[in-house]
Amino acid sequence: MIVATGLVAVFGLIIGSFLNVVIHRLPRGESVVRGRSHCPACGRTLAWYDLVPVVSYLALRGRCRSCGAPISPRYPLVELLTGAVFAALFYRFGPTPVLIKYLFLASILVAAAFIDLEHYIIPNRLVLVGAGGGLLSPLLQDVSVWSALSGMAVAGGVLLLLALVSKGGMGLGDVKLAAVVGLFLGWPLGLVAVFFAACLGGAFGILLLVFGIKRRKDPIPFGPFIALGTVVTLLWGKQVVFWYTKNFW
Repeated sequence: MIVATGLVAVFGLIIGSFLNVVIHRLPRGESVVRGRSHCPACGRTLAWYDLVPVVSYLALRGRCRSCGAPISPRYPLVELLTGAVFAALFYRFGPTPVLIKYLFLASILVAAAFIDLEHYIIPNRLVLVGAGGGLLSPLLQDVSVWSALSGMAVAGGVLLLLALVSKGGMGLGDVKLAAVVGLFLGWPLGLVAVFFAACLGGAFGILLLVFGIKRRKDPIPFGPFIALGTVVTLLWGKQVVFWYTKNFW
């Protein structure tokens, strides 16, 4: 199990390297499948040995081999985070068909979170890819079609209501991403993911206000909290639902 988890983590590092391409190119309207990776500063095409996840960043000491421009620490962070999430999901679900769809969802969420952090948007193309995968998810027999559609409607509907009440405080990209999460997780876990996201985002927002880092009208990207709330739900959501129904239902 330890060896298998390690291999999945390495696979996550590789996927994380691709997600860095998505995070950089998608908001700029560039293709994520055509064109070789290059340095944004000098335009030099990167060799394969400059693209080894994490290792290349450390070997280059965080700078371009050609021009010496600094490489954002976001690159190894995305790779390490994706590897860790993949390993955690493998440990939770094991080598099952369900694992495939949740690794796919995790990839969408990592890309959405970091794009939202940098650009305050969640691209429609990314949401559409996620929705396409979500529509196929009932085939893996983890959730029924009815559960998937109910989860999509409730998760997206809750954030849509918040977007309307906040009058722009919640973006429609967040609403669409929450709907995709609900499509994957179904009912009631889609709602649980949104609940966790709201709690985490609210607590973080309060801290930013208390320490004067943000003001009340300053935007705070919510995509990362949707991603975090979803991962927490995938790992422990069923236990939360069981505890709630046992004690309060």
